[in-house]
Amino acid sequence: MFSKKTEYALRATIYIAKHSSEEKKLSIVDISKAINSPQSFTAKILQVLTKKKLIHSLPGPNGGFYITEPTLQAPISCIIDAMGENEALDKCVLGLKKCSSANPCPLHEQYKKVKFQLKEIFEEKSISKLAKELKNNKSLQY
Repeated sequence: MFSKKTEYALRATIYIAKHSSEEKKLSIVDISKAINSPQSFTAKILQVLTKKKLIHSLPGPNGGFYITEPTLQAPISCIIDAMGENEALDKCVLGLKKCSSANPCPLHEQYKKVKFQLKEIFEEKSISKLAKELKNNKSLQY
């Protein structure tokens, strides 16, 4: 449904939420290994998330990435928005450019209901809740 960039951003944020604090920061190496993402790609994603203030970073030997309590309460839709895919759910499920309520594709009405439900889930589920519900780190790997 989402690009690899957004999938990795979601997984990285969840991993950071589960394993970091202001006292315990995580390295790019640890994060990329845990989410099974190339290190350079992970670095670019973390840079975007840091600029959007969804995660924080501290340079230096005791530095790394962490997440703060206010951000933990943010909905996961913030991550999707930060990665520029907030309109992914507004697109036609078949990829048709002229699909609309006035000119619907064969799946338009059914998918419209699903899109609404997905948007609700992404707005209601916080980063913290998602991280807590994740049973083990193996779920983060692809």
